[in-house]
Amino acid sequence: MGTLAVEPRFFSISLRSAWSLSDLPPRELEELVPTQAHHQAVSTPTSPSSPLGTPRQATEGREVDLRRGSSTSGPGLGGLGTSPGVREGLRVPVLAASLVNPCFLKEGERTDRCTMASEKTGLSLTQEILSSLGLANKTAAWGTLGTLRTFLSFSVDKDVQRLLRAIAGQGVDRNAIVDVLTNRSREQRQVISRAFQERTQQDLLMSLRAAVSGNLERMVVALLQPAAHFDAQELRTALKDSGSAEDVVVEILATRAPPQLQECLAIYKHDFQVEAEEDIKCETSGTLQDLLLALAEGGRESCSEIIDYNLAEQDVQALRRAEGPGTEGTWVLILTQRNPEHLIRVFEQYQRCTGHELEQTVRDRFHGDARVALLSLASVIRNTPLYFADKLHQALQDTEPNYQVLTRVLISRSETDLLSIRAEFKKKFGKSLYSSLQDAVKGDCRLALLALCRAEDL
Repeated sequence: MGTLAVEPRFFSISLRSAWSLSDLPPRELEELVPTQAHHQAVSTPTSPSSPLGTPRQATEGREVDLRRGSSTSGPGLGGLGTSPGVREGLRVPVLAASLVNPCFLKEGERTDRCTMASEKTGLSLTQEILSSLGLANKTAAWGTLGTLRTFLSFSVDKDVQRLLRAIAGQGVDRNAIVDVLTNRSREQRQVISRAFQERTQQDLLMSLRAAVSGNLERMVVALLQPAAHFDAQELRTALKDSGSAEDVVVEILATRAPPQLQECLAIYKHDFQVEAEEDIKCETSGTLQDLLLALAEGGRESCSEIIDYNLAEQDVQALRRAEGPGTEGTWVLILTQRNPEHLIRVFEQYQRCTGHELEQTVRDRFHGDARVALLSLASVIRNTPLYFADKLHQALQDTEPNYQVLTRVLISRSETDLLSIRAEFKKKFGKSLYSSLQDAVKGDCRLALLALCRAEDL
């Protein structure tokens, strides 16, 4: 077979809660949008229904889903993946060089080529598409379901000057402070902080804390801290507040990727001169203690391409037998050591065997803090974005919104999967997260929370 001509192609991500091309800086926009000549050559009319407003391909019909385990997965539980609702919305037309446009093939070659293409799985096809695209390694264009992305027109000098003017003039310009901090990635905010120190001999965090107060001050601190420091502080606060250990500690230990968790625990030891595990032993007991220590150990198996049906059956039977006293360790072992893909199969098979969800057994079998923690962990395993959507909704239902939860979740997920969380929120509660924040949140931090959420979901 001779050399085949390959037509360069573009693809779009059909996601209700995505960025539009109008959000992109000019340089990135030029890279994403084909030239006039290319439009004339391939005739790609724009789809009015596409959320991204990117060209619809003339050749349509065959699509590949970016499902759990793809490069767009959030880091929760070591790459647990996007939620089912969002996965349904992520459909990428197969238009990479690996699938040649049939128009360029000879008549006898078309059937064989299409047959070969149809044999590829969705995951490998997705990987092939990404490897063929020049944009594959650009986080701002691909690879994130976060609302906050690296700012491509970043100028540290301009940002430092703007922050100086915001706090040095007559009256504090809170809008300018929020605009800078909520439109730069955490890494870029660290660069700004170091540059501010070098140019002014003053600490940016201390300067901003002196300029703002209340919930906005807490948000500024959270935005300027490195992620591991922020998590370590939240973990310490939760462990010393017995009323939230089973909630916050499970959230941090179960949803951070292994490298993030290791760094968090190292910072915890450095800042507080004690191992987090020692505080867990001092502040908790029983099954809750065993569960938190197992999560902190970080011994969860990595996902494997090999499906072990025998192990899934063994785990289901072990959980069914673990109903009497002294069998709590079986639940802890399986839920904290098995990889999330395997656990999803265990959950499904458990329901087929028993006629009810595993969570119902947890409610009947356990009590108090242990039950709350195990249910939270099961929710994380099933659907991490939905887990966070539930937490945000609960935080907004109180007479006074829980600003600590809102701040922690929106900041910690803003660069990973907040788009997925927004989609799950709208799907479950019938109202967008953005509108819910608008209605419930008051005060100076309202602008910052809305900026992190970024946009309305229609």
